[in-house]
Formats: sequence, C-alpha cells, structure tokens
Amino acid sequence: MNRVVIGIGSNIDPYRHIERALDCLAKEHRLIRSSSLSVTAPLGFAAQADFVNGAALIGTDLDINRFTRYLKDLEQRLGRVKTENKSGPRTIDLDIVVWNGTVVDDDYYKRDFLRKTVDEIRKPDSRRPFSVPAASWKRQR
Repeated sequence: MNRVVIGIGSNIDPYRHIERALDCLAKEHRLIRSSSLSVTAPLGFAAQADFVNGAALIGTDLDINRFTRYLKDLEQRLGRVKTENKSGPRTIDLDIVVWNGTVVDDDYYKRDFLRKTVDEIRKPDSRRPFSVPAASWKRQR
C-alpha cells in the first residue's frame, strides 16, 4: 500500500468542502490521519477570501498517476471549476505533497503553512526528514 500525504485547501465554504473531501478519501481509500486546519491569506490573487488549509495521510493501492487523476476527479465531484486564474477561489484543492516518504511537490519547501501541516501528520516515531528527489535537491543548492 502506498502512503501519500496530500495538501488540502479551500476558500469557498471551506470547512464543509474539506470535511466532504476527507469523508470521500476515508470511504474510497484509507484515511490514516489528518492535520489541524490553518487559515492563510491567499497567495497571488489577494481579492478573495482567506484559505483554510490542512493535510491528510492516505493509504492507497493506486499508483501515483492514477491517484493524481483520482484527486482531480474528486475535486470536480466537490464542485471545483478550473479557471484561467490559477490563484483564484476554489471549493477544494487536493495535491500530492509526499509519496511514500519522498517530497514530490516543491511547494512543501516554499509554503510554511503546507510544511507545518504535512509535518504535523508524519508518523510520530519518525525522526528522519522526508527524502528529497535528486532533482529537487539540486534546485535547492
């Protein structure tokens, strides 16, 4: 079983949409744990409501490509409509951040709120940092 940490965010009726997303993830995969939620100012496009963000640790038998497609389908089921403004309001945003212990989304390093919620749900007895793909490591140097 693959262990994946997803970042979750919303700024349109956020608590309801995040709860619905977690319910779907629990029913359709294995919800291992979820983080607390934090309120953050929008990035990029400021003329919108604040975001509520969190993270969830999921167990899935899907591979990373199929799970990515599953998340995009779940976003659509929860009413997300993609617009030209990639920083605009959204009912739900679900992104894979960590796949089997490896950070796969560079936003983990750029967004403090994301790093905090992801780190919050790490296995409590784990003292090792997440592994970093070589390509990301080279970009950080």
